[in-house]
Amino acid sequence: MAEPIDEYFTTTISALSGTAGQRSHDAALPGGSSLTVGECLALFDAQLGSRHLDLAARWLRSKGKGYYTIGSSGHEGNAAVAAALRPTDPALLHYRSGGFFLARAAQVGGRDPLRDVVLGLVAATEEPIAGGRHKVFGRHDLNIIPQTSTIASHLPRAVGVAFSVARTRKLGVACPWPDDAVAVCSFGDASVNHSTAVGAINAALHSAYQGVPMPLLFVCEDNGIGISVKTPRRWIEHAYGNRDGLRYFDADGWDVAATFDAASAAAAWVRTQRRPAFLHLRMVRLMGHAGSDYEPAYRTPAEIAADFDRDPVVCTAKALIDAGVLTPIEAVERYEAKRANIIELAGEVADLPQLDSAAAVMKPLQESLEDAVAAAPESLAATVRSGEPDAPLTLAIAINRALQDILDRYPEAMVFGEDIARKGGVYGVTRGLLGKSSSARVFDTLLDEQSILGLALGAGVSGLLPIPEIQYLAYFHNAADQIRGEGATLQFFSNRQYRNPMVVRVAGYGYQKGFGGHFHNDDSIAAIRDIPGVVIASPARPDDAAGMLHTCAAAAKEAGAVCVFLEPIALYHTRDLHEDGDDGWLAPYPSAGVPIGCARTYGEGTDLTIVTFGNGLRMSLRVARKLESLGIHARVVDLRWLAPLPTEDMIREANATGRVLIVDETRATGGVGEGVLAALLECGFSGTVERVASEDSFIPLGDAALEVLLSEDTIEAAAVKLAR
Repeated sequence: MAEPIDEYFTTTISALSGTAGQRSHDAALPGGSSLTVGECLALFDAQLGSRHLDLAARWLRSKGKGYYTIGSSGHEGNAAVAAALRPTDPALLHYRSGGFFLARAAQVGGRDPLRDVVLGLVAATEEPIAGGRHKVFGRHDLNIIPQTSTIASHLPRAVGVAFSVARTRKLGVACPWPDDAVAVCSFGDASVNHSTAVGAINAALHSAYQGVPMPLLFVCEDNGIGISVKTPRRWIEHAYGNRDGLRYFDADGWDVAATFDAASAAAAWVRTQRRPAFLHLRMVRLMGHAGSDYEPAYRTPAEIAADFDRDPVVCTAKALIDAGVLTPIEAVERYEAKRANIIELAGEVADLPQLDSAAAVMKPLQESLEDAVAAAPESLAATVRSGEPDAPLTLAIAINRALQDILDRYPEAMVFGEDIARKGGVYGVTRGLLGKSSSARVFDTLLDEQSILGLALGAGVSGLLPIPEIQYLAYFHNAADQIRGEGATLQFFSNRQYRNPMVVRVAGYGYQKGFGGHFHNDDSIAAIRDIPGVVIASPARPDDAAGMLHTCAAAAKEAGAVCVFLEPIALYHTRDLHEDGDDGWLAPYPSAGVPIGCARTYGEGTDLTIVTFGNGLRMSLRVARKLESLGIHARVVDLRWLAPLPTEDMIREANATGRVLIVDETRATGGVGEGVLAALLECGFSGTVERVASEDSFIPLGDAALEVLLSEDTIEAAAVKLAR
């Protein structure tokens, strides 16, 4: 069934009168715009392509061949934004940015962008950016970083990209973007209300206010409705039209000349001032939110039809006809020729191969993990500085020294987060790093985890090696989508053409004394463990912590890996293991990195294997000594890596005794122990298994915390029962 807007174009334009003259392509359009005739014709072509891609998407879906119908209809004016920018300006785009994508592709040449988009619609493996994994606007040679951009989740990363343009130069690190590049991100009027967008805009202004270069162009494509919910009239202008520190530009997005002029002015201002700007483009949304959206359920026919006169494709055609560049017949002929071209392409690619196995789908994730596993440094000798004491170290000091060594080894590395610079972190873990480095590489951020991780994502994709700190594990959940929806997906959706290496240090777990409550004692990592492609390190011993941190840095650098480094707060300054003054928890600095997915075994007991991690390691080692007095000889396995789990090591040590006690300080439901148990059973372990874990509870303040956290007494009782 034909779309009403499709019929409206041909009927309306055919009814016009006009004759085409011989106007030079270099001549300006009438009306005082800086847009030339040739540029306008090129933008009209991009708009036509975008429109017919939307129509083809619905046609393919009706035939059972297509899988994506969210379109750009009514937003084709964003093609003028691409024309106002340079192809070397990094772009993070809204899912209605078809016009922008086609206009930039025309600037660069190379592949046929129409065919590429259709390949995405049918999820063909030939699609050049995601390889059939998703339909995204992205291409490496166009400097368009693929985004799913469902809730403006890409805006914090855009802030990081803009920040990194200048920071890479300051550090002397190669950057994929030119010195005067402008980062651009587009988003809708509904998404601008999401905390992700609000936080990102605030972070950009916060940075610029302090004199940090922030060449970022925010482009709000305001069509007045979010799926079915109307945006209050003039809300965007009210909220951002007079924001101190944010230069505001606006235009009617259906007027191609006005959009080009406003976008050119905004881009020029950002490029010269190196400060953020907000480009507000009033748009219309045509053909509903997506093909499955029944728009008459929430909009009247009159409301829908009223938008037709503001259709940017119709308006651009009229502008070219009024200028004597095209006749109405020529405009319709171009429209129909583009339709024929795209329908032909759709027919050609509709039955092309799609991903047909789990291995094919997961290939980018698997390759990234394999590269990460291979990245463990074989020697850390080069990081040992003359005069460095050889005395055994606490966990906190070992991490501190490893961070300094990583800063020395990688000139592109940066350490940042809340309170980590002058103060040295809440627990002193980063103390002294600023003095040994510089404020360009070790710095404090605003108190917003979403912005911290977004900064890291943008820095990673721009040639830097970010090591952000999340002050407490509970705070990570405020911003988990920056890892789940953005960081972990980039290699997946770009077939590894784009990568955002990072090592996220997170202070966490329970057992703090004197300072707690559920925001400072958090024992849940379920939200991290199920993110595909993320490496999760969980050291307990000082030597492991340093070696594993070096490995994570190498994995990020070499494989583009996203690594989460969980640090047990309660063990930061612990010195003793069994008795006061025994210094049993101190350890020397390691000589090599710790390979990802390798466990560490303590003892050779033949009666029982205790599998644990984090604070559970210290508790289990203490319990193991007590068991000796009862004639029970246990070996203790420290997992060290929670993703990927060291399955091979677990099975070997489990089979050595035939009895396994899983000691899990996280919660019984959704805890790490569930994954360990499943791995043992799936790998054929036929012995006896028991599991102890913390309660399914938030952690209260004070000594009451000990009532819900796993205890040594519980571990000992379970071990005795299992071994006898």
